[in-house]
Amino acid sequence: MSKVCQITGKKAAVGNNVSHSKRRTKRKFEVNLHTKKFYWVEQDMWIELRLSCSALRTINKIGLNAAIKKAEAEGNLDLRDIKILSM
Repeated sequence: MSKVCQITGKKAAVGNNVSHSKRRTKRKFEVNLHTKKFYWVEQDMWIELRLSCSALRTINKIGLNAAIKKAEAEGNLDLRDIKILSM
């Protein structure tokens, strides 16, 4: 599974390592991903999502159902990609 946030769509960015002598070599900035379990009240089930920390804040602010609907509208999430733990 790729390192992409299911809610925000954040993925690894590319940049430079800069040494003391100012030499530049390529590097990756990985996303701070966490696997979290949520109870989705509207669907009456437990689900598991791979989220960045900013997506956790978004879910706390607008709610799980609204965050999933927004991510689906933006094309970051397909409902088939959600891992269902139990119903």
